[in-house]
Amino acid sequence: MRDLLSITLEKEGYDVLTAAGGEPAIEMLHRDPVDAVITDLRMPKVDGLQVLRAAKEISPDTAVIVITAVASTETAVEAMKLGAYDYITKPFKLDEANLIVRNALERKRLKDENLYLRRQLATQHRFENIIGKSGRITEVFDTIRKIADSPSTAMITGESGTGKELVARAIHFNSLRRDKPFVSVNCGAIPEGLMESELFGHLRGSFTGAVSNKVGLFTAAESGTLFLDEITEIPPLLQVKLLRAIQTREIRRVGDTKDLKTDVRLIAASNRDLEGAVQEGILREDLFYRLNVIPIQLPPLRDRREDIPLLVAHFLQKFAKELGKDVRGVTPEAMAVLERHHWPGNIRELENVLERAIVLGAGDMLAVDALPESVRRERPVKGLESVDIPEEGLDLEATLDSIEGRYLQRALDRTGGVQTKAAELLKMTFRQFRYKLQKHQMMRKTAGADA
Repeated sequence: MRDLLSITLEKEGYDVLTAAGGEPAIEMLHRDPVDAVITDLRMPKVDGLQVLRAAKEISPDTAVIVITAVASTETAVEAMKLGAYDYITKPFKLDEANLIVRNALERKRLKDENLYLRRQLATQHRFENIIGKSGRITEVFDTIRKIADSPSTAMITGESGTGKELVARAIHFNSLRRDKPFVSVNCGAIPEGLMESELFGHLRGSFTGAVSNKVGLFTAAESGTLFLDEITEIPPLLQVKLLRAIQTREIRRVGDTKDLKTDVRLIAASNRDLEGAVQEGILREDLFYRLNVIPIQLPPLRDRREDIPLLVAHFLQKFAKELGKDVRGVTPEAMAVLERHHWPGNIRELENVLERAIVLGAGDMLAVDALPESVRRERPVKGLESVDIPEEGLDLEATLDSIEGRYLQRALDRTGGVQTKAAELLKMTFRQFRYKLQKHQMMRKTAGADA
């Protein structure tokens, strides 16, 4: 049986070592590390349970498969409790043994891969809690390092869920202000009538309900960093006062007649097209330029898919610990689904999906069925599901030109008019992109965007 299994497994491409009994097997395990052990349970002198214990002591991640007669399945169950991966009952088919060995080695490979990812997360592929190795996110890391000690204002843009506050925190905690306060505020969550008081503070009696003096967020962040998320939600009149505070480094509380000196590093963020907001009159142009001294654009998750395995490993490690679940990774099929999904909610959506999967899933490897239907379902190519040819026919070239023009404009909108980044987004060379802009007569409206 040993010779037959050895020949069969070698034909499958495995390197096989054999031992004529439990004692020489344990000696071999001390000498030659292996990925899997197949052992009979009943052997003279040293039995299979002793081999199992020794294998787990020498290398806890080694998969052990035990072979037993039908009459001794209770012993096989005991072996499972001691950490055996699976057992095979005699008589067995070689195909059955092959499948069990293949599954055992695949499981070990996934465990090793997840361990590798965790180690990577702890080293070069993370910056504070920002995780990734893609070119786009590496550029963000480099920018954070360069600007951390600068007092200049920064503007972080990106879709919802891309991690704008994480970047703001990384800038603060890698700066000389790290020991001072980091104050974060979502401007969209403050009622318009209270926003001035929240930002600058007020004196008692300055308005109805002001029963005591209030310290504003600028004062609370003194010598530290103030992060203003959703900056376009600040009303225009208050934008003037914010601009003055940035320019003069002075603030005036509601109801006060004196200005107070302030030393605050300001970081703003938005998920909107800021140049569009300026054109629409939502954001003052002078305030935009004051805040946009150092622009940082965060890519959506669909544009950095190579970072998904690292993010998955990070969130699995986080939630497995928080929820008390022994989850070590995801199956290759589940990872393929995660990498294929469009992620409109970006990293926040991925985080929520994995937390749900850990809560509702079973086993130590999350399979496809643990993922929500919205993620499992393949996303059709946008627009193709409704493509039709009218009775009278259509001008295909003009139709494709129209679609191409819309994609060019969308890429420019997403990158704030920066043509080099828009070209990257559409997987074009800069020369190709400029040619298409000229073709669609779009050069005039984008002129100077890369100056």
